[in-house]
Amino acid sequence: MDTYIPVSCDFHDELEALATLRQECRIVYSDAANELVEVQGRIIDVYAANKADFIKLKDGTEIRLDRIVSVNEKQLSSYSDS
Repeated sequence: MDTYIPVSCDFHDELEALATLRQECRIVYSDAANELVEVQGRIIDVYAANKADFIKLKDGTEIRLDRIVSVNEKQLSSYSDS
């Protein structure tokens, strides 16, 4: 696994809110081959494992947070911790 880059607390909070509200989401992320993947699903968990943070979708898909490009058109790059 490549080095995990922590994401903004605000983005993390946004993902937790979506999980709590059980909303269907459109998620774009970069897979292990650095190819963009787009999925539609419901976030059921936001968790930490192996020194990284992940989301788990209802269908079992697990995505490392720093690989997410956008959720519901909100770009990860637009969040900052400043």
